[in-house]
Amino acid sequence: MLDVNYKGDVAILDLRESVLRGEHPKQELMQFVSEAKQGTVIEIHLPHRAEPLVAALESLGISSIINQLEDNHFRLMCVKM
Repeated sequence: MLDVNYKGDVAILDLRESVLRGEHPKQELMQFVSEAKQGTVIEIHLPHRAEPLVAALESLGISSIINQLEDNHFRLMCVKM
């Protein structure tokens, strides 16, 4: 189950530890994004660039931006339209 923290209309998901443990929460994340209300900003923290996740989001018509915040810490941001 995903741990989602909200700051207003921003949903923050820090997946770094689960991904580093070998978990693959992509399907849960995609379900969360699909069910998120319109206008929700989704901020996902990952230990690496997640190009396959970006492609999956784009297949739903959702553009995203990835920033590297530090070594092994990337932030993917998108808006559910």
